[in-house]
Amino acid sequence: MATTPRQLDRDFAASGDATELAIALNDRYGYLPAEEIIAVAIDLFRDAGGIGATSSFGADSAALLHLIAKVDPGIPVAFLDTGQHFGETLDYRDQLVADLGLTNLKIVAPRAKALAEQDPDGTLHQRDTDLCCDIRKVEPMARAVEPYRAWFTGRKRAQAATRAQMPVFEAVGPRIRVNPLARWTTEDQANYMRQNQLRQNPLVAFGYLSIGCFPCTSPVSPGEDPRAGRWAGQTKIECGIHLPGLEAALSPSR
Repeated sequence: MATTPRQLDRDFAASGDATELAIALNDRYGYLPAEEIIAVAIDLFRDAGGIGATSSFGADSAALLHLIAKVDPGIPVAFLDTGQHFGETLDYRDQLVADLGLTNLKIVAPRAKALAEQDPDGTLHQRDTDLCCDIRKVEPMARAVEPYRAWFTGRKRAQAATRAQMPVFEAVGPRIRVNPLARWTTEDQANYMRQNQLRQNPLVAFGYLSIGCFPCTSPVSPGEDPRAGRWAGQTKIECGIHLPGLEAALSPSR
């Protein structure tokens, strides 16, 4: 039987302190299977500030979106169109949305003024990858999730050392980020994709196991960490949309 949130939790979800709320939700629901976590979060937040999802439509995106679509295909799904995606990713986005029957895709782009001032020729990534990510990802992500009290991501603890202790529910300022797949392993992901015959980003077949913007993404060799192809040769391992910079970019309106 699916878990049903208590009314007390719904009331707290609407107005409670986000840090306290995240701790309480992890205690009560963080152990549940991914599909139940998604159902609980939608039940909690649909009428308590709203809930959305974000997706890169990258190597591992199909599983989370499939799980969400089974519960509610109308959940808003934000895609950050950085202007530097692989063409294959853009095609895959449209194909997967159609496959899953998702009905509320929201495309969010960088601000034209910021690009004109900071990256007029599209080569900022060669000089300052952090600033490039701030303009093309972090600030747009803040706008993408600002309307909601909570949002889903497909992050997993196994993806990177920076995610090893990641909770299922975490506070980001006054909002809650929900990571239903936090406990999934690479094998879990592969099994779910195979069992549900989900379409895969075609770049995976060419060794792109973590897919971002084309200037900063490269294939990985067999046995390498899947994220070794992101900003290869640099110490950078995260674009920033899951780091404290996002909280700083978010409006305090909620």
